[in-house]
Amino acid sequence: MSRKVLFLGGTGTISWWCVQAALEAGWHVTVVGRGSAKIRQLPDAAELVRADVRDPAGLAEALGKREFDAVTDFLTYDVDRLRSNVEVLGERIGQYVFISSASAYQKPVGSLPITESTPLVNPFWQYSRDKIACEDYLIGLARERGYPATIVRPSHTYDAASHVTMGGWTDILRMREGLPVIVHGDGTSLWHLTHASDFAYCFQRLLGERRALANAYHITGDEVLTWNAIYAELAAAAGVAQPKLVHLASETIAKLMPEAVGTLIGDKAHSVMFDNSKVRALATGFAQRVTWADGARQYVEFQDGHPDWAARSAEWDALSDRLAALA
Repeated sequence: MSRKVLFLGGTGTISWWCVQAALEAGWHVTVVGRGSAKIRQLPDAAELVRADVRDPAGLAEALGKREFDAVTDFLTYDVDRLRSNVEVLGERIGQYVFISSASAYQKPVGSLPITESTPLVNPFWQYSRDKIACEDYLIGLARERGYPATIVRPSHTYDAASHVTMGGWTDILRMREGLPVIVHGDGTSLWHLTHASDFAYCFQRLLGERRALANAYHITGDEVLTWNAIYAELAAAAGVAQPKLVHLASETIAKLMPEAVGTLIGDKAHSVMFDNSKVRALATGFAQRVTWADGARQYVEFQDGHPDWAARSAEWDALSDRLAALA
């Protein structure tokens, strides 16, 4: 009999690929969701349970008395919701895999490479602090009563339907039109981009793994890229030989775009380099399969082929022009 895994969320950038990987590994996959994804439709082999995870009573009723070898939680962002999930699932699970974030690591980081023992401190981004609080709650349960928790920290994970740069598809259109495209900092800070299929390959190796209990793992690809290189690959994929990149300090961008304080000052403005030896001790033999050059081509081809999905942002156009005028 195949092992059973419950996905809380299964149509997001990362979770959809993890569903595929679990199915390929022979798991019986159940996904809690509303079944309304526009792009990433669940495969027929996955069972969909329609429920709202924000409704504990409704979730409990939808799941009934089912038991699962593993539960993966892609939808929780605060301790109250996490506590509710733990109570609803009770003792009928073998493992609770919580999706945290690599943005929880110390900013600015004290030393590279980043390992799972790097301090979790981010004074710039509430999202990261909430994820840290969730981790603290689960580790407390693991210490107090042996709760079967595993923590996974994705970094910048993407696929063809998800944007990588601040301006998303609008940045590509601006490159093609010869308009300035904003790059934070001087473009030389280091960054990891991980295709969601590569993330999923390692992720599914953690499911049902006893050695992963009471442990935390981050998962990234092998490439370490500068932001200049990231934009250059996007330009090449879009057929632009010399994009007009304009560099501005992250603090300057954040003044005109305060909603970006967390993602910039609390994350992308800092160089990162991850040591993945811990997860690869379990996901043996892994090597990055999708390079950023390939990923950039996939992104541009997908967006070009889905004009209804690849919307242009008039707001980002206007902000880019305002920021470029400051350079």
